[in-house]
Amino acid sequence: MEQHTEPSAERSAEQSAAHPPDHVARIQAAWRRERPDLDVAPQGVIGRLHRVATLLTHELCAVYARYDLGEGEFDVLAALRRAGAPYERAPGELAAHTMVTTGAVTKRIDRLERAGLVTRRAAAEDRRGRVVALTDAGRELIDRAFTDHIRNEHRLLAALAPAEAAQLETLLTGWLARLEPAAAPPPSPPPPTAR
Repeated sequence: MEQHTEPSAERSAEQSAAHPPDHVARIQAAWRRERPDLDVAPQGVIGRLHRVATLLTHELCAVYARYDLGEGEFDVLAALRRAGAPYERAPGELAAHTMVTTGAVTKRIDRLERAGLVTRRAAAEDRRGRVVALTDAGRELIDRAFTDHIRNEHRLLAALAPAEAAQLETLLTGWLARLEPAAAPPPSPPPPTAR
C-alpha cells in the first residue's frame, strides 16, 4: 500500500527542527498513525488556535480578576465605556456588543449593579425599555482595568515580531470575515399577518 506524504507533514518536519513537538503535533502524529487515510493537517491550525485561545483567555482573565471582574463583567463595562458619554446602552445593545444572549447579559448587569458599577433606569424615549449606564465608580474601574488589559495584550504579543503580529492579524481578519457570515443565525421569519 502506497503511503502519501502530506505537504503539512513536510512543513511539520521543518518546524520540528526549530521547535520540539507540541501537544497538537503529538495528537496529529497519533492520528496519522491510526488513520493514515485522513489528512489531519487542519488540526495543526485549528488545534493550535484553540490552545492559544485557551491560554490567552487565562492570561486576560488574570488581569480582570485583579479588579474583581470576570470576563463577562469586563466586557459589559468596556462596551459601556466605548459608547462614549454618557456611557450607556440598552441591554440588547450590550448583548450584541458582548456577543452573548440577553439572558447572559442580564446576569452580568445584575452583578455589576450590586457592585455599584452600573445603574439601570427606564429609557427616556420608551418607558418600557431600560438603559444601563456606568456609575462614576464603574468608569474609574474600567479605565484602570482597561489600561492594565492593554498593557497585558502588549506583553502577550511581544512574543511575536511586529511583522509577524501584523501578518497574523491580516490572516485572522480575512478568515474571520469568511467564517462569521456562515456562522450567523438565519434571519427570523416575519411575524404572521393578521387575516
